[in-house]
Amino acid sequence: MSDEKKIVMADGTEAPVVEKESVNRAEEKMHEDKNFVPVIIKRNDEAIKHPYDILERATSEGLEQHRRNRRSLFLSAVAAGLILGFAAMLVGLASEMVPAINGPLHNRLAMAVVYPLGFIICILSRTQLFTEHTATAVYPFLDGKVTFRSLHILWMTVLSGNLVGTFTSTLLIYFADPVIGAKDGLLSVYEHLIHFSFSEVFISAILAGWLMAQASWLILATATPISQIFCIYIATFIIGMGGLHHSIAGSAEIFAGLLHSINPDYRGSTSFLISAILGNLLGGSLFVGVLNYGHIKKSQ
Repeated sequence: MSDEKKIVMADGTEAPVVEKESVNRAEEKMHEDKNFVPVIIKRNDEAIKHPYDILERATSEGLEQHRRNRRSLFLSAVAAGLILGFAAMLVGLASEMVPAINGPLHNRLAMAVVYPLGFIICILSRTQLFTEHTATAVYPFLDGKVTFRSLHILWMTVLSGNLVGTFTSTLLIYFADPVIGAKDGLLSVYEHLIHFSFSEVFISAILAGWLMAQASWLILATATPISQIFCIYIATFIIGMGGLHHSIAGSAEIFAGLLHSINPDYRGSTSFLISAILGNLLGGSLFVGVLNYGHIKKSQ
């Protein structure tokens, strides 16, 4: 016979003795059932999310990518690079339509307006973009769920896939230029990029990486596709309007310039790519990844 203590309910049935709080809550629930009509409340997916919930979701997504098959991750990154080739094409066309000699600010505004379109397609298609992973992939590492080696491999896999993708799409756009007609605009953008010093591109790329990683965070904080598109557009418009340097979109512009230029500057192009990659990496991982994790996970 069990030693479990029981009590006799009002209807003559027996129930086990539970903690006082549970008994009180059971009595409250019985009272509620007698006096109120039960209803089903639909969860509001558009409600503002708590920062801790966003961080948990970001960590979960980052961990999923760490555990993903490397070939699959690489192919997804190639797809992202292929799409961003169109961002360079649009920037080249905008530069050709509104040349800098007609007003530098008008030229920059025209490019900034079309610059986000490639990013919107790329991010909403859920392909893997290096500047998204500068922060997202860091959260599981800071949480102790993956090693630095895994983080390094993920970054290199996505980065190499993105570069293969941008070169491939840029090569196709180069051969299609008789139809597209963006050559002069792409050359103008290319010459503008390579005239900056290593340190100037590096600082600019930190800001661009910061904004891109922040856009990735905002996407996780929003529920509807319209809101996500708006977040991507704002972040990338600021990058374009500020003339900041994004390593992957910039690589497409560099590849286009190398293909179209009579005297390509390989040294300046390599310097730009290295400084942009390092700047994006630092901006996204430090100013978004580490700061978000620090002020949310460690303080809440």
